[in-house]
Amino acid sequence: MRVLQLLPTMGMGDAIGNDVLALEKVLRDMGFQTGIYAETVDRRLPEGTAYTVDKMPRLSGEDVILYHMSTGTDLSFALEKLPCRKLMIFHNITPPRFFKDYNETLTEISEYGMRGLCHLADKVDYCMADSAYNASVLRELNYQCPIAVRPILIPFSDYAKVPDPELMEHYSNDGYTNFVFVGRIAPNKKQEDVIRAFYCYKKYCNPKSRLFLVGSYNGMERYYHRLRRFVGGLELDNVVFTGHIPFSQILAYYHLADLFLCMSEHEGFCVPLVEAMYFNIPILAYDSSAISDTLGGSGVLLSSNDPMEAALMADRVLRDPGLRREIIAGQRRRQQDFAYSEIRKLFEHQIREFLEMVPPREPMRRRKFGR
Repeated sequence: MRVLQLLPTMGMGDAIGNDVLALEKVLRDMGFQTGIYAETVDRRLPEGTAYTVDKMPRLSGEDVILYHMSTGTDLSFALEKLPCRKLMIFHNITPPRFFKDYNETLTEISEYGMRGLCHLADKVDYCMADSAYNASVLRELNYQCPIAVRPILIPFSDYAKVPDPELMEHYSNDGYTNFVFVGRIAPNKKQEDVIRAFYCYKKYCNPKSRLFLVGSYNGMERYYHRLRRFVGGLELDNVVFTGHIPFSQILAYYHLADLFLCMSEHEGFCVPLVEAMYFNIPILAYDSSAISDTLGGSGVLLSSNDPMEAALMADRVLRDPGLRREIIAGQRRRQQDFAYSEIRKLFEHQIREFLEMVPPREPMRRRKFGR
């Protein structure tokens, strides 16, 4: 029996790609013959890490496909042709309304993704969702198969690597309070609301403060330039847009941060929240989509996206050492729930449950995937 992973794009260093690689190791350790197949494979990955879908072997009824669903792709409509058992891992799809004013192609891809997600409602045998929020999305779309929640596997060992020394030296020990938000520049992540809150904090609480917006704006240039104009209109200084940067620099910004501020309106999980937990940065986050699921009672949840409310709460957290220690302690406890060993055990239990619940499919005429 083979347990193969299938996804649209096998990237290097992104959250889904890291999850796929971690799951492959678990599957091998469990004794399964496995492999990774994608429409597009990042050329930076070591040779043999993953293969294009045309290289996928012919499958039998006892085989299993783990299909990672996160975007619009023809795979969602071809999956039903495979004569094997099918388990979908749902990472969520950003609703197209967020992209409408900024990128027509991404809007169409997102719309196609939602059509594919609806199409698969009665085509898969079992689902794993990154968060309870993602599971609720599937139930709203009338998925009748079992749905389990399994957070993604996060490579915490990578965070112990050395941060960029030049960046650390440039910004360290200058008396500034550093806000950080990590995430690609995208309308659903509401960087403009982060900027608004930071503006209020800087103007009314602490003029010697700085904001790091860490993330690529590739494909979202129109939104990025709108943000830059917004910052200029506010005559706001000390706002740093990093763009795409090496991992060592991302680590540096985490090390430099005094507060992690998240005002996202739509997240399927939000890995940077867990990263902030790892780096002992107090988290202030707007309570939307999967944010409360990921925080799990830790950090500080904002009931609205009001910028002054966020600014005043940030000031309170930063001025009260006792409160800050209490928040960080809660985040440390929550981070343990995402420990590799814990998520691995959960995945092993769920994959065994799936194999027990879903018998091998009846033999059918075999054919190559997509034909």
